[in-house]
Parts: sequence; structure tokens; C-alpha cells
Amino acid sequence: MLNNNSCLLCHNAKCTKACGVMEPDRILRSLYFENEYVVRNNISEDISCTDCDGRCEKACPISYNIRNTLLSIKRDDPNKKKIDRSILKTDFCGIPLENPFLISSSVVSSTYDMCARAFEAGWAGVAFKTICLMDIKETSPRFSAVRGDNHRIIGFKNVEQLSEHSVVENLKIFRKLKENYPNKFLLVSVMGRNEEEWAYLADLITGEYADALELNFSCPNMAEGNTGSDVGQIPELVEKYCRVVKKHSKLPFIAKLTPNVTHIEDAADAAIRGGADGVAAINTIKSLIEVGFTPGYRTFMASIGGYSGKAVKPIALRFIAELGKDENLKGKHISGMGGVENWKDAMEFIALGANTVQVTTAVMQYGYRIIEDILDGAAYTLRELGYSSVNELRGSSLDEIVETEELDRSFIIYPKFIREKCVGCGRCYISCMDGGHQAITMKDDHPMLDPKKCVGCHLCVLVCPNEAIVSSGVKVPKKDSE
Repeated sequence: MLNNNSCLLCHNAKCTKACGVMEPDRILRSLYFENEYVVRNNISEDISCTDCDGRCEKACPISYNIRNTLLSIKRDDPNKKKIDRSILKTDFCGIPLENPFLISSSVVSSTYDMCARAFEAGWAGVAFKTICLMDIKETSPRFSAVRGDNHRIIGFKNVEQLSEHSVVENLKIFRKLKENYPNKFLLVSVMGRNEEEWAYLADLITGEYADALELNFSCPNMAEGNTGSDVGQIPELVEKYCRVVKKHSKLPFIAKLTPNVTHIEDAADAAIRGGADGVAAINTIKSLIEVGFTPGYRTFMASIGGYSGKAVKPIALRFIAELGKDENLKGKHISGMGGVENWKDAMEFIALGANTVQVTTAVMQYGYRIIEDILDGAAYTLRELGYSSVNELRGSSLDEIVETEELDRSFIIYPKFIREKCVGCGRCYISCMDGGHQAITMKDDHPMLDPKKCVGCHLCVLVCPNEAIVSSGVKVPKKDSE
């Protein structure tokens, strides 16, 4: 995969304006979201940057080396074919969807205009930001982040609450969305504080306003008792409120579960007993959110809030796998979310049992436009893997999950050093010496591996900043490596 993390992913990119021949920004964005094969499939072999004067780079605000990136793309892909997104057609509890990708209930789905733009971009549906009967007032600021290389957000923190619109205002939005986008899917998220409120909201939201309901049992930012994750941690309450909604609504509904539990199946099974048609997971993880430093104090202001973004994906996948294996959820809808940024992330959720995949944090960073690469990457890869429908992928990897004690420990896979890509920084040496098994030495500014000391942990592969170390892929029996 080409390393394209330096691109700013500009809006109305100057590089494309300057080029006039192709769309460098669109290509760079696809590379950013790990869609090199789609780019190779789509890019014209007749277009070359060889004789160009580099006007795209001159227009770039950071003078990014665009030409070299574009020239490094292999253009003679023998498997070129038209990408057919129809392979992504699926359903939500029997309701047809053009693809399995939805905007999750959050700030990115809180107004008519935002939902409409998401629909226009290609998302199959939205889960509208949770409506309630409470008087919601947000704080400022309410977002924070953990950043990685190139200032990229890898963990996102928030104290965002529910919809600030009145129920009446939201109903008008729902009706307008249903009228103007009849083929798009509208999932309305609701939250009550007691049986009466759950019943009222269930009675209120009919097919005129929504296609289905999502019961929010998972928001970590609600302070009032019997709301949000405080409910999701008590299976008895989950079951009780699901029974109320089942009694008062004819719409299909799913329960959005909290990850702030040890066994998510307990709440999931309770939701199914209560009449839910499925579950959604995970909502944000409860964590400490720094709001900012206060003058005159040595400590910083902080609050409990939700943690999301790329960093939570392994946690989300663990919960989805547990739900996918839950016999009580067989035939029920599972909507997965948590750290999805690209098509690979989304397909992992589906392979572990998710019917649909929801996204928020990546949209907050990169916009609704990311759906283009999710759709193309997923459609292209499914065809390449021999699937005729995205539904065939669902749950296909569940049997591949093994407990730690079941892992094969009889072999070593050594790292492979690519000398022409090595810049001699010594990062692998430092990490192996201080965090590994002292198997790397430096000679003439290049790393050398001692196989007698190497245990194949691949720490060096992970820390190399120039991707000059990869897995050899060769399993060497431990007896032969000694």
C-alpha cells in the first residue's frame, strides 16, 4: 500500500483545480483509505504525469509530492473491470438497503440538511441523533482527541449528548426526509427515562416518520438516572423497555448496546427477550475527557465522556464477534460500529456477523465523501474474493477466532528487511533492544537480524516508519530455527 498520510484531503482541492486532466485529490483520498486496487482499476492508462510541469504540486498548500505518488501507481492491472456496487445490496430487518453502510446516531445525523447530504453522497441510510423528552443543553468545547503521526486523530473523545431539537421539530425533519428520499433508510434513535416516556415515543414514531427505531441504551454522557449506558448495564431494564416499545410500536427496532460491560451478550439476549429485532454495538466507551486547563490551577478540567475512533475498533470487533456467535441472535439484525474508517474496517465487522455497519467519527474527520471509497473498496474486493453478495460474507470469519491458548506456537515467522527502502533511522534497533529480544544490530546504518535471538514478535515491522520491514510469511519450525 502506498503511504499517502501526508495529503491534507482538502475540500475543493487546489491540486485538482490546477491539473485540469484528472482529479489528483480523488486519487490521493482513495490511497489514504487503502484503496490502491480500486485506483489501479479506475485510472486511465492514457493519462501520465511524466511530462507534466507539476502544477498540482505548485498549487498544493504543503507542496506534497503528488506527482511521484501518482507515477508510482501500477496502471497495467490485468483484472480491470467495472466496479458493480449492486453486490452490496442487503436489508435491515427485511427493509431493502442499497448497501449496508449507515450514518450512526450522532452529531453527523442531527439535521435535515446533514442527512440529505449523507444520502446524496451514497450512504444507504442514517440513524438520526437520539430524540428524547429531556431539555438538552450542550457544553463548549465538548470534543477532544488522541493524535498519531501527521496529526491524524486515532482516538476521539466527546461529551456530546442527545438531539437539542424539540420532538415536534424532529418529526418535521423525519417527514421531510421520508418524502424527499423514499428509497433511503431512516432509523430513528430514541431514549426515554421511564416506561411512560418509552411508550410515548414508540407511539409517536410511526411509519410516516421512520422505517425503524434504535433504542439508545448506551450513551455514556447522560447524567439522569435510568438513561443511556446506566440502562444498558442492567439487562432487566433493557428487557423491560424493549417490551414497552414492542407493545407500542409496529416498527422493527434494535437495541443499541453499551461496551461498558463485561459480557455484552447479557444485554443483547435481554433485548431479544423483550421483542427487539436485533442489536447495535458498540456505542462510545466511557472514559475521562479533558476539557481544558483552567488558569490558576495546576490540574486540568475533566469529565466522564465517550471514546471512539480508530483506536476502539479492536474492542468493537471483539463485542461484534461475541454477538455473532450468540445463538439467541441467530436470524436477528446486528448493526456494528466502532472505529470504522474504510472498506477494510467495514468488511471486518460484516465478516464477524454484522448485517449493517454504522459510522460517525470518520465522517466527523473526513466528511460524508468517505462512502465513495467504502463502496468501491468493498464492491471490488467482494468480487475478487468470489462472493456474489455482501450477505455471503456475513459471519464468515467467526470460526477463525481462537482462544489464546489455542494459537499454534510451534513455528517462527521472521521479519524481512527491504534494504532499498531502509533509510537507516535505527528505529527497529531501538525497539528491539529496549522492547524486544535484542535480535537487531546496526551495520553501516542498516539493521542486521540475528535469527538465533529473533522470536518473530514483529515489533520491528510495526515501528518501521518507512515500511522497510515486512513479514516474510514463511513459517520456520522452532526446532529448525534454534
